[in-house]
Amino acid sequence: MTKPLDGRIALVTGCSRGIGRAAALALAEAGAHIVAVARTQGALEELDDAIRQAGSSATLVPLDLTDFDAIDRLGLSIHERWRKLDVVVGNAGILGNLTPLGHVTPKTWSQVMDINVTANWRLLRSMDPLLRMSDAGRAIFVTSGASQKCKAYWGPYSVSKAALDALVRTYAAETETTAIKAMLLNPGPLRTSMRKAAMPGEDETTLKTPGDLAPHFVRLASPDWDQSGKIYDFPSDRVLTPQMAA
Repeated sequence: MTKPLDGRIALVTGCSRGIGRAAALALAEAGAHIVAVARTQGALEELDDAIRQAGSSATLVPLDLTDFDAIDRLGLSIHERWRKLDVVVGNAGILGNLTPLGHVTPKTWSQVMDINVTANWRLLRSMDPLLRMSDAGRAIFVTSGASQKCKAYWGPYSVSKAALDALVRTYAAETETTAIKAMLLNPGPLRTSMRKAAMPGEDETTLKTPGDLAPHFVRLASPDWDQSGKIYDFPSDRVLTPQMAA
């Protein structure tokens, strides 16, 4: 039986654990070759084993996304090997400290912006030519309800996700006449280490898991996905315009 992503190349960032790992596995099970990007070599090797067991393959890329020049080198390597890229999943992100804005250190602010915003811009900048070479390029970036809620003490994270939303919506507008579709994905509350750090007293058993979310990455990555510049909201299982998500 033909798999929906058979023969397609999918790059996934932050795939050593949590949402990224689940997304990479789901895309692999759907037939994609995974370009797996994460900082931890050991976790990447464990993912590779799981992808092989699923009957697919991966290229492991140990990479700190704040090494922006390395993102450019990765784009060049993908071009040299495959001459295209079909799917980009920008999942890597950090929470930063939950603290009043006046207490946020410049170092923390820069770290959150570098990972959550600038790295994703550099990723789009480097991979855009490759996505345009695909017959159905798909760019999927993990956002958060924090981008709209702007709760007290969540400043750096909320600001970074709002900037990410604007980045992806702008890219969607710029690729409107191409075969590329660019989507944001809001996972909502999931059983992840980031969620645990943000909500330490929460009962994890009440939350859905990254594995529950993972099939929706396959939907958004598929060549027949026809929407762009919108938000797939996992908690409501709806595609929202940014105005509806506000």
